[in-house]
Amino acid sequence: MFDALAERLEDAWKKLRGQDKISQANIQDALKEVRRALLAADVNLQVVKAFVKEVETKATGAEVISGVRPDQQFIKIVHDELVDVMGETNAPLAEADNPPTIILMAGLQGTGKTTATAKLALFLQKQKRSCLMVATDVYRPAAIDQLITLGKQIKVPVFEMGSDANPVEIARQGVAQATEQGIDTVIVDTAGRLQIDADMMGELAQIKKAVQPHDTLLVVDAMTGQEAANLTRTFHEEIGITGAILTKMDGDSRGGAALSVRSISGKPIKFVGVGEKVEALQPFYPDRIASRILGMGDVLTLVEKAQEEIDMADAAQMQAKILEARFDFNDFLKQMRLLKNMGSLGGVLKLIPGMNKLSGADLEKGEVELKRTEAMINSMTKQERENPDLLAKSPPRRRRVANGSGRLERDVSELVTKFTRMRGMMKQMGQGGMPGMGGGMPGMEGMFGGGAPQAGFRGYSGGGKKKAKKPRRKKKGFGDL
Repeated sequence: MFDALAERLEDAWKKLRGQDKISQANIQDALKEVRRALLAADVNLQVVKAFVKEVETKATGAEVISGVRPDQQFIKIVHDELVDVMGETNAPLAEADNPPTIILMAGLQGTGKTTATAKLALFLQKQKRSCLMVATDVYRPAAIDQLITLGKQIKVPVFEMGSDANPVEIARQGVAQATEQGIDTVIVDTAGRLQIDADMMGELAQIKKAVQPHDTLLVVDAMTGQEAANLTRTFHEEIGITGAILTKMDGDSRGGAALSVRSISGKPIKFVGVGEKVEALQPFYPDRIASRILGMGDVLTLVEKAQEEIDMADAAQMQAKILEARFDFNDFLKQMRLLKNMGSLGGVLKLIPGMNKLSGADLEKGEVELKRTEAMINSMTKQERENPDLLAKSPPRRRRVANGSGRLERDVSELVTKFTRMRGMMKQMGQGGMPGMGGGMPGMEGMFGGGAPQAGFRGYSGGGKKKAKKPRRKKKGFGDL
């Protein structure tokens, strides 16, 4: 969602490249570009004015550190101000001294409030907290059924009394049941409206008074831009909220909501929804978001995603197989599926520093190559996956795999050749050697269209015969993570 903003800010840095210091004169063009970038991202005008003024004050008074270029120092100042505007640190959920902790979910229709309720329940469940979801939306058709279905999917119970019951009474009895059963957290899903009205606010106020929530979270659609900030302020003034959840952060939003909510409403963004899947909810970290906006990646989030999917026992076993050159196509397929579970290829790569320059076409090509590789592996027999040499020695086997996957025989031959070469290189690397890295990982050849970012993928770039080159210092890239 921050791609357009990041590209516009690139123009600001260019204004200072080649300068020997930051001055009142040379900073003006850069500040104009920052202002344009933020306005184009639909950031609230008041926030933009205050942001630019603060950056100007800090930049003109900054001493350029020896060895640091003026544009680099300016980026650091903008980064720090972005973090400040968005809230400096992550705002965690409240936790009651005497369970259950009660969380009230509010918002307009269409923002993904019911789905966000289930996402939050799953997030807390992963933290070893037991949850109960309470369905009080008796107005929207199938809202209760939707929450029950989501509850079954994530194995979290749902308390409901049907669509004829009073929402306030449903909430009260749901909390009472959670208390009796010793449940840690109750999440109350409330009804939304197409727009703010007196009935909506009145009912929310009654539910809040009845259950005394420890957190009242407003679910807002990031696609609404700065209007999300105005909505958050209105809800806070009417019923009192403690934070917001921004949904659809993986969509075409320009980023204005994330940069405006805290300043306009005074309340923090606590979580962001980054996809339709029930697992797609992340805590909001201002420093990480600022790094993404400025093209610095987000390695901490990448590591956390990997930790959720990787079993440490499996990782140790995989390491042993790599060192002994026993890594086979089954293992490779498992790694590809692990990558898929972490999210889209584009979403994962953009968390890696330097990968923000990849174009949509490059990422699409990469997705296609991975699918083709997976199709070829799925067309192999169990014995062929475990022993790639069978395919290397048998043209009929390669033809059968090619026919089964809709590829050419040479595609299968190339896959097997690269895989065998990669397995040998992995073994040598484990033994302290550093062989030539030509050939790359199977299925990755040319996936980024030969662009500059490809160089960052140590061991992942294209194959084919290449002229010998003089040794050079290796660059850090995807293979170094």
